[in-house]
Amino acid sequence: MTIVICPGIHPPEMTTQFVQGIKSKVRQNCLVLPTEEYLPYSAIAILEWLEQQNLVKTETLAWIGFSAGVVGSFGAAWGWQLRGGKVSCLIAIDGWGMPLVANFPIYRVSHDFFTHWSSGILGAGEQGFYAEPEVTHQEIWRSPDTCQGWQIISRGLRTRVLLSDYLGDLLDQEEIN
Repeated sequence: MTIVICPGIHPPEMTTQFVQGIKSKVRQNCLVLPTEEYLPYSAIAILEWLEQQNLVKTETLAWIGFSAGVVGSFGAAWGWQLRGGKVSCLIAIDGWGMPLVANFPIYRVSHDFFTHWSSGILGAGEQGFYAEPEVTHQEIWRSPDTCQGWQIISRGLRTRVLLSDYLGDLLDQEEIN
């Protein structure tokens, strides 16, 4: 399984910090969309970039999108699947206002409870995570290794966890499935 990371519209240093923050928890290979060259909200641009990565069409991809990158990664995940590829999951980090319903697992990650709750109206996903205490929109992306919060396991069942641990465990679980 390969992880495709689709950042939002922000300085590339923030994405470098995100990757550094998860690298000790994530065992899978990561491909990071270069947003200086490709629009993160464009599924077509993301699929064009993926074609240049020489991935085998039957390879399983896990997607992590942030902010505007949630829009592009969601469309690109569907496109990858329609082209014969496999999608293990989509992790939508602060994709507020984005409807997320698919035939693959979706996990919402939010910088605060209100964003998590209000985004859930448009598709809550399988499980989720929200920061507590709340952090800024940029902070949840920049510092997953220091962002604490609640992992939503099921309705009424949650546990405290660092975001980087949540992501690592989730991606390991998806790789097994």
